Amino acid sequence: MAEGAAPLNVGTLVADHHAALYRYAFRLAGSAADAEDLTQQAFLIAHQKLSQVRNADCVRGWLFTVLRNCYLKNRRRRLPVPAANLELDVNSIPAEAVDREIDSERLQAAIDTLDEDFKVTLLLFYFEHRTYREIAEVLAIPVGTVMSRLARAKARLRQQLLAAENARTPHSDLNETRRPGYSATRNSTMSKR
Repeated sequence: MAEGAAPLNVGTLVADHHAALYRYAFRLAGSAADAEDLTQQAFLIAHQKLSQVRNADCVRGWLFTVLRNCYLKNRRRRLPVPAANLELDVNSIPAEAVDREIDSERLQAAIDTLDEDFKVTLLLFYFEHRTYREIAEVLAIPVGTVMSRLARAKARLRQQLLAAENARTPHSDLNETRRPGYSATRNSTMSKR
């Protein structure tokens, strides 16, 4: 740590960074209980290794890194659960996205379905505001892989959110749109009764 700077203490770190770390943990873990555990684990490690912080200005990034490493370590310990097959047809994704309010629960559910590689890359970019190069360094992968993972993660999120939106939108029944006195035949042509 720089000379003349006040020494860091865990109480100050918790007061200053708990909310941001918890939100990040929630996005990673997908549940409040797991987010609380991750946040607590990160602050416990921070307390134990606080002497490693050389620059107090970088403590936020260090805490995010500690939390992310806790998450990844915990994920490796769990037995893998087979994920649903996420077939992606890139041509079916609209080129322009319509700005809509996204329900945070649906967003979290969609994030939870992502593979770990995609989820971590996406959260590093959008939540930690890291550059492609920084993400590549953190994950020890090429920048091109970062770009590819980010594009695929966004496409899968878009696909899932649009599918959820389409499922919520009530489809009009054909019977409601027909004119009185007309009925549909087997080949869907309209004929007078």
